[in-house]
Amino acid sequence: MACVYIPVQNSEEEVRVALDQLPRDASDILDILKAEQAPLDLWLIIAREYFKQGKIEQFRQILEEGSSPEIDEYYADVRYERIAILNALGAYYSYLGKIETKQREKEDHFILATQYYNKASRIDMHEPSTWVGKGQLLLAKGDVEQAFAAFKIVLEGDRDNVPALLGQACVEFNRGRYSDSLELYKRALQVYPDCPGAVRLGIGLCRYKLGQFEKARNAFQRVLQIDPENVEALVALAIMDLQANDAAGIRRGMEKMQRAFEIYPYCAMALNYLANHFFFTGQHFLVEQLTETALAVTNHGPTKAHSYYNLARSYHSKGDYEKAGFYYMASIKEINKPHEFVFPYYGLGQVKLKSGDFKSALSNFEKVLEVYPDNCETLKALGHIYVQLGQTEKAQEFMRKATKIDPRDAQAFLDLGELLISSDAGAALDAFKTARSHMEKAGQPVPVEVLNNIGVLHFEREEFELALQSFKKAVGDGIWLTFLGDDKLNPYVIGVGASILDYKDMQLFHRLEEEDHSVELPWSKVTALFNLARLQEQLQNTDAACLFYRLILFKYPDYIDAYLRLAAIAKARNNLQLSIELVNEALKVNDKCPNALSMLGDLELKNDDWVKAKETLRAASDATDGKDSYAILSLGNWNYFAAVRNEKRNPKLEATHLEKAKELYTKVLVQHTSNLYAANGAAVVLAEKGHFDVSKDIFTQVQEAASGSVFVQMPDVWINLAHVYFAQGNFALAVKMYQNCLRKFYYNTDSQILLYLARTHYEAEQWQECKKTLLRAIHLAPSNYTLRFDAGVAMQKFSASTLQKAKRTADEVRSTVAELENAVRVFSQLSAASNLHLHGFDEKKINTHVEYCKHLLEAAKVHREAAEREEQQNRQKQEAARQLALAEEARRKAEEQRKFLLERRKQEDEQKRLQKEEEHFRRVQEQWRSNAPAKRRERSEMDEEDGGHSEKRRRKGGKRRKKDKNSRSRYDREEEENDMGDYHEELEDEDADTNYRESMNQLNDQDDDAGGNAQDILAAAGLEDSDAEDEPAPTSAARRRQALSESDDDEEPVKRGANNSPVRENSAEMQLSDGEIREDNNKPNRDVDDNEE
Repeated sequence: MACVYIPVQNSEEEVRVALDQLPRDASDILDILKAEQAPLDLWLIIAREYFKQGKIEQFRQILEEGSSPEIDEYYADVRYERIAILNALGAYYSYLGKIETKQREKEDHFILATQYYNKASRIDMHEPSTWVGKGQLLLAKGDVEQAFAAFKIVLEGDRDNVPALLGQACVEFNRGRYSDSLELYKRALQVYPDCPGAVRLGIGLCRYKLGQFEKARNAFQRVLQIDPENVEALVALAIMDLQANDAAGIRRGMEKMQRAFEIYPYCAMALNYLANHFFFTGQHFLVEQLTETALAVTNHGPTKAHSYYNLARSYHSKGDYEKAGFYYMASIKEINKPHEFVFPYYGLGQVKLKSGDFKSALSNFEKVLEVYPDNCETLKALGHIYVQLGQTEKAQEFMRKATKIDPRDAQAFLDLGELLISSDAGAALDAFKTARSHMEKAGQPVPVEVLNNIGVLHFEREEFELALQSFKKAVGDGIWLTFLGDDKLNPYVIGVGASILDYKDMQLFHRLEEEDHSVELPWSKVTALFNLARLQEQLQNTDAACLFYRLILFKYPDYIDAYLRLAAIAKARNNLQLSIELVNEALKVNDKCPNALSMLGDLELKNDDWVKAKETLRAASDATDGKDSYAILSLGNWNYFAAVRNEKRNPKLEATHLEKAKELYTKVLVQHTSNLYAANGAAVVLAEKGHFDVSKDIFTQVQEAASGSVFVQMPDVWINLAHVYFAQGNFALAVKMYQNCLRKFYYNTDSQILLYLARTHYEAEQWQECKKTLLRAIHLAPSNYTLRFDAGVAMQKFSASTLQKAKRTADEVRSTVAELENAVRVFSQLSAASNLHLHGFDEKKINTHVEYCKHLLEAAKVHREAAEREEQQNRQKQEAARQLALAEEARRKAEEQRKFLLERRKQEDEQKRLQKEEEHFRRVQEQWRSNAPAKRRERSEMDEEDGGHSEKRRRKGGKRRKKDKNSRSRYDREEEENDMGDYHEELEDEDADTNYRESMNQLNDQDDDAGGNAQDILAAAGLEDSDAEDEPAPTSAARRRQALSESDDDEEPVKRGANNSPVRENSAEMQLSDGEIREDNNKPNRDVDDNEE
């Protein structure tokens, strides 16, 4: 039996306290602890024992008393025990906050825990246990990052702190970094191998999350070996067995779940899995009972979310949508993020969709999609919801994604195609084709509507052959094939239906019926046949199209669109009366048909019936309560044309019409913001009022939008934009815009746009470009006298501007004369025309132009003569300057050639000198090689003589050498003088101002260098003199200076010394090497002198 002993103060006695018999009232223990001033570790032991016995109030009472200010003051020197008590209180309140379900109470517990931990930190801020407690508190609050920092502080001081390692492992697990968490768990186990089974449970969970299921199973089984009744390990193993998706696995899993339930019937996770199992078996009573029990025993949010979801799903399957929605919502409230548990969102979305709450359903399905972006059912549900909400683009996006996930669902492709028709015709066509392909592969008949839609899309893409095939498949076999030329009766019927005037004649179809030809036309094929007729119109087969329309009217006389298409064909043939008649036939069927009224108004406007056109267009607008864009747009056009008519214009009335036109265009844009024609009309009105910047922006936007569509051709907006540039004075852009429009839409063949372009060149003072443009227009419209007159004015203006220049070339003046002659010819032809007044010309004005051009022509001729004289003078000056430049160039080239030859001569002389010295050196080297053995023998014989006289001979030899050094032969001096003469000549060629002394110094330096080089070469060849080390020979430069300074009287002793030498002949030859080897020549002379002496 465990017990503690409290020492009695001032005595050796102790109070024995049995830990299993602690009093219910903790005040008795507190009195003893206070009275005896017991150590604080005893306080902590007793408090912990109360906690183990489940007496939480006594536990808290002892710890709070042990952390009171009085105790802190008395035990001020005790640090660790005080910190331990505060940390214990902090951990207790952290646990209370973690299990609390009410948010307010949860926060209060966390605040108290924080206060205790902060108080412990003030005692010792480096205490590891305090930081571990703070980390646990932060982890319970969900502040994972700060918890990680707290555990990291502890591990930096002690990397083997097990509580910190386990805390950091929990942090990494919550972060989703399961590998790091696993390493930390393993490290904690290595540091403390006797860890409880919960550590290995953490290892198993990490292995499970990493997909290492076998290792996870081993870890859970190891936990059961340590603790056979570990419920968490049993549940984990049961989950793994259930995920095997086979009968044996499910049986083993349910057995483990049942065992866990028997060990601890309040394990919420086991209860939830059991409820899930009974849901699929249809035992809803057990599902509800188990989930309610789980909700009662757990405060863990994710676990409660699963319990609520099981309960909601049970009610959902029974059709109780109200309760199902309530419990789905309760499940969602227990979840922080959809990624934690997404199934309640899907169930709630289904319930809301069933009740018609599309926005709530949309919100829930979108959250499901965040977690499972490729869930096909969710995508389809979202697509239908967006269709109901009118957001077709979103619906298209989700339906497209659904078709990619399930590419065999034909209906999904059909729905997608319907959604895409108005926005992306190409994608819609692909969707319809895919649906048709799936139906054909499945052996299902393809509906006429699908084939018709495919044909229409091909028609809009100008793929007429493919459209024809689709329409033929849609209408199938029938009399219409006869009209297309696919039958032998075609020649017969074409002759009957060749004229549109016979639109009322139905005798053709009666005769075909009499001849047993079927003219049946089911209503389901009428639309496809009408579209086939439209295609024939586009293919210029209007006779067949008329027959199709007449066949439709024969079977269905109230089909208004057939009347309107026949009217359009008549209008294209300039038969306005027939077109109006056909429109009136359509109005007999429906006098409020806005399309028929709008078309009638346009026809009346073309017929110049302004009043009736206005009434008709207004009726078309009223027929749709102002909602028909075409009728309103036509009425706006009427007002604009009324404002700019060529008749006498009333400024006030013009402004009224323009304002009304602007109002109508704006009304259309409000209804349909992408209506290009309304935007173009509004911009035209703004340009008429002078708001060029605004109109330019609108025209630019309309141009960009029209350019992006292959079905919209709007050359008017290009012309209008060019007009704006012209009005703003930006002639370059105006020219570019006119040219692009002319090339893009009219293939450079529209004389009116060429006239606009010529006017722009004229205002930009580009007279020649203006004339060229007008000549192109005249070529296209030769009977247009206005173009000719404008061409004459352009030539006149060009000539006048050229003559007004301060400086003119002769070519410009000659060109001016030619232009003036042409202008006079053009104006004269116009003046001679008989029907001049029909073209709006004034004969007097033309004659004035003629006279003015003739006057300019006379002045131009005078200017031409002066310009030609000036041109001749300039030409002569230029020729003289050219000749002078050629002469200077020739002189420069001659000087360069002379310098080049001189330099080359110097190089050749230098090369010859070097060759000469090299040959001389080789000759001397060969002589030395032949004489060297004899000299060595003579020297050895002399060395064998009496040694006593050697020193004397050496001294006399030294004297003789000195004498020889000062002696020169006449031959030597002559050779040196010749050499110096050669050097003088070379130096005089290089610089005539160099004096004699400088040249001699240069020669002496060269000889010194050559002597040294020669001596080195002789040494390398083995020909050096052994006595050279005794006394160095004088340099050649010194000898030359000595020779030059000797007088003629000294020549005789030199001759005698040379004659007395037995090797005189050799010495004379060797002196040719410029004194390089004279030292060696003197050696035999010395030996002879010694012998004589």
